[in-house]
Amino acid sequence: MKEIKKIALLSGGGDCPGLNAVIRTITKTAIEKFGWEVIGYVFGYRGLYTNNYIDLTLDKVEDIYKEGGTILYSSNKDNLFDYLVDDGKGGKVKKDVSDVGVENLKKDGVDCLVVLGGDGTLTSARDFSRKGVNVIGVPKTMDNDLSCTDVTYGFMSAMSVGTEFIDRLQTTAKSHHRVILCELMGRDAGWITLYAGLAGNAAICLIPEIPFTLENIVKCVKERDAKGLPYTVIAVSEGAKYADGTKVIGKIVEDSPDPIRLGGIAKQLEGQLEKLIPNHEVRSVNPGHIIRGGDIGAYDRILSIRYGVSACELINEGKFGNVVTINGDKMGYTSLEEVIGAAKFGRQKHVDPNGELVRDAKAIGVCFGDE
Repeated sequence: MKEIKKIALLSGGGDCPGLNAVIRTITKTAIEKFGWEVIGYVFGYRGLYTNNYIDLTLDKVEDIYKEGGTILYSSNKDNLFDYLVDDGKGGKVKKDVSDVGVENLKKDGVDCLVVLGGDGTLTSARDFSRKGVNVIGVPKTMDNDLSCTDVTYGFMSAMSVGTEFIDRLQTTAKSHHRVILCELMGRDAGWITLYAGLAGNAAICLIPEIPFTLENIVKCVKERDAKGLPYTVIAVSEGAKYADGTKVIGKIVEDSPDPIRLGGIAKQLEGQLEKLIPNHEVRSVNPGHIIRGGDIGAYDRILSIRYGVSACELINEGKFGNVVTINGDKMGYTSLEEVIGAAKFGRQKHVDPNGELVRDAKAIGVCFGDE
């Protein structure tokens, strides 16, 4: 194996609590322990294409351990294997420009590319690995839906912010005897909604993995009324679906690899439930991107250190083409091929409708709208 002298980082996809902490850990470990030079391409793969990067030094990363977002910026639209370029006739056409990225890595003297991202970003990482680039992936998604690892950095921080929202809604719901819905991110996985809902004492949790009916929601509200609890806070995932499979789509982003943007289900349910439970005012809130911003929680700060150091150790051992994982309390790794293959065939990590946490929730009276 060629001696490692210089590594490069890039972050792709949506921002996520913990990205900066991982960038900091990798940079510090690379410099302090292994003596490598570190650069970071800005705006994800777009920076790799345009060869736009910054030098990552100890002074630049020292104080970013708790900052949300990413100092390398990010993009969720730039796939160099299907990249929008000028067609020479005043229009645009998609082309495979990945060879430009490979040449830039060679030109910059990069011995390994470390990619911080989720499914889409790691798919390109796998494709660059197939082209002979030394690649290490560090799984990033606050949705916690990657099958290869027990927990991804950013999830705990996002869940904690979601919990705070639900906590604050409880006082208003109780004071006015209202039904209040709180819509949380997570796409097709209900982890954030389930955890935040349980931690915030939501009476109803609506998650993508368990289809619901309006009738069952109304039934739960009326049962609470009868028990002397004339208020209800509902945690609802943006990807929650009705019993007939219907989801609420917020908008379509045509130039994105993942064009469907879920959102708006809480507002839709607000209007539907007001007609079915006229004795309650129904309100909805959607914190949206607030749950992915701000400072990083303590758990994710520690997790980011573990992910970052493990990434550098994989580089030093020459174990390229892999993604850092944590299973149980043990750091490990899984091949990019396996991770992307699982995502491609829909084997993402979803909440088990019959799993322990759902059973525990039902045991304390939490309703999922399915009964």
